[in-house]
Amino acid sequence: MTTVRIPALGWRPREYQLPAWNAWEQGCKRQLLFWHRRAGKDEIDLQKHAVSAMTRPGTYWHMLPEASQARKAIWNAVNPHSGKRRIEEAFPSEIISNMNDNEMFIRFATGSTFQVVGSDNFNSLVGSPPVGITFSEWALANPSAWAFLSPILEENGGWASFITTPRGNNHAKSMLDAAKLDKWDRRSNPKGWFTQVLTAGQTGAISAEGIERQRGIYAALYGKEIADLLIEQEFYCSFAGAMVGAYWGAEIAAADVDGRIKPLPIDSRYPVHTAWDLGKAVNNPIWCFQTIPGELGPRIVDFYKPDSEDLEDWCQWLNEKGYHGNDYVPHDIMHPVWGTKRTRYDILKEKGRKPKMVGMASVADGITAGRETIKVATFHDGDDERGKRVESGVDGLKAYRREWDDERKTFLPNAHKDWAEHIGSSFRYLGLAWREEKAETAPPPKKTEPVYEAKAGGVIVSNMTLKEQIDAMIKRKKRQG
Repeated sequence: MTTVRIPALGWRPREYQLPAWNAWEQGCKRQLLFWHRRAGKDEIDLQKHAVSAMTRPGTYWHMLPEASQARKAIWNAVNPHSGKRRIEEAFPSEIISNMNDNEMFIRFATGSTFQVVGSDNFNSLVGSPPVGITFSEWALANPSAWAFLSPILEENGGWASFITTPRGNNHAKSMLDAAKLDKWDRRSNPKGWFTQVLTAGQTGAISAEGIERQRGIYAALYGKEIADLLIEQEFYCSFAGAMVGAYWGAEIAAADVDGRIKPLPIDSRYPVHTAWDLGKAVNNPIWCFQTIPGELGPRIVDFYKPDSEDLEDWCQWLNEKGYHGNDYVPHDIMHPVWGTKRTRYDILKEKGRKPKMVGMASVADGITAGRETIKVATFHDGDDERGKRVESGVDGLKAYRREWDDERKTFLPNAHKDWAEHIGSSFRYLGLAWREEKAETAPPPKKTEPVYEAKAGGVIVSNMTLKEQIDAMIKRKKRQG
C-alpha cells in the first residue's frame, strides 16, 4: 500500500506563516490574514484543505471573488519554481479518486471533496454544505457570501480562512477591526479569530529591489499615482485610499471623514422614497432616502437587497417598512414580465407603489450625478438592522469600479460586472432623481400655543383642536405655578 505524506512534497510553512498554521492546527476555526502580495496566502490554504480533507471527510471550497478568476489563479495556476500546477502540489494523485476539470472539482479517496468556486454565485452552489472554506481576495469579494455561509460553518463546526491584501477601507477592514476584539485563544476563547497583517518589510519574502521593479510595471500600466497606491496596498498592507478604479471611493471616504456616515433617524414628517435598478432578485438593490428641508443632500436611511425573485415580495417589504414615497425606476420597468402582458410598472401600481421613471441619461451622467450626490448625502450608520443594511450598500459603493482591459492596459468606460455593479447602478438613479423630491418649504411649525383668527360672519377658528387647546392650557398653568 502506498504511503503519502500530507502536506505533500516536503511542504512546510515558512517562518512567518507558522503563527497562522500553528493556530489552525491547534483548533482555531476563524482566520483573517492580510498578507502582502506573493506571501503564499493561497499556498498555505491549499495545504489546509489537503490536511482537512484527509482528517475530516467533508466538502471544502476555495473561493475567489469570481469563478473565472478562480480558474486562472488557482485551478490552472502553475508554480514558476517547480513547473507544476499548484493543485497538483497540494493534492498528489495518490489521494485523488476523480477530478472534473470543467467543475474545478476533486473527489478524494477519503470521500472528501474540494472545489474551486466563485463568490459571485455562492448561493447557487449545490451539494453537501462545506466544512472548510477559503475566501481568497476577500477584500474584492461579495461580503454577502460570508453572511450566507457563516451559519452553516457555525452549525457543523467548520473552519473559514479569509486571505487578502487591502483594498481600501471596506468590508474587509471592518471585519479586521471586529475580529481584533474577538481574539482567538486556545483556552479562553477557542471560537475567536486569529488575525495577522504582514507587510513585505516584515516577511522579507520580496526584496526592496523587486518591489521597485513592480512599481515600475504598475506605473507603466496605470500611471505613477495609482502605482504608488497599489504598492502601498499590495506590499505594505495600507488601508488608506480608495480601491483602484473605484468610481466613488474618494467621495465615500470624504463622507466618513466629514461625519456624514452617522446614526440617522427617519423623519416621520417626510416620505421615504426609493431608487431601483431593476434586474434579477440578487441584482436588484433598492436605496431608500429622504429629503429634509434645510439639509443640503438626501438622507440615505435604508438599503434593501431582495432575497426573493418575486417583485410583489419587494413591494411588500417596502410597504411593511412604511416607505410610501415615490419609487424611482429605470425605463425598462415598462418591459412585460416574461409570459404575461403585465409590466413591472403595472405590478408596482397594483401593490400600492408610486413608480416614477428616471429621465434618460447616459451611464457617465449617472456616475457624475452619483458622485455629486455622495458629496452632500448623509448615510445612516448604526447597530440596528437598518444600519447593517446601509453599511452593506456603502460597501458596494466603495467597490463599484471601472473595468480593466488587460490587453489594452487601460480602464474601460463601463463598470466591472461583479456584486457591486447593480448597487452602484441603483445609486446612479438615486443621484439623478433625489433633487425632484427636495423640499423647498420649511416643515409646519410645531403647535405649542393656540392661535385664534376671526373669519367672515364672526366665526372664530383656531390652529388647534379642542383637545390640543385644553392640553396647552394645562401646560401653561403648570408653568405659571
